[in-house]
Amino acid sequence: MARILAIDYGLKRTGLAVTDELQIIASGLTTVSTSDLFYFLEDYLKKEQVELFLVGEPKKLDNTPSESETLITPFLEKLNKTFPTVPVERVDERFTSKIAFQTMIDSGLKKKQRQNKALVDEISATLILQSYLYSK
Repeated sequence: MARILAIDYGLKRTGLAVTDELQIIASGLTTVSTSDLFYFLEDYLKKEQVELFLVGEPKKLDNTPSESETLITPFLEKLNKTFPTVPVERVDERFTSKIAFQTMIDSGLKKKQRQNKALVDEISATLILQSYLYSK
């Protein structure tokens, strides 16, 4: 089996999470500068088999797409064009950043550590991936 890679896309930073090869456990992978994202993905796919990209889908409370969806659409087009053999699925990402921040508090991270936005993005990607695994 190959891995599933979750992407919490952002304008500045993008959080990434990945499953193990059996697709049982979701783990934070890293956070990369969005400008370096495709370089990172190309390198990662040379080393690891990925069978699916999960991309967070930002929605409003009324279930309509949020404003940031317009920023994700060009990214999705480029992702499909660059990696045509890897399918893309979308996962509702409402509240993942808030849950990620609360997770940091609950795990005892100090205030200075909780200000690390890159860590929030990585945890958010992990939450997106975990919710997908639960739904399977």
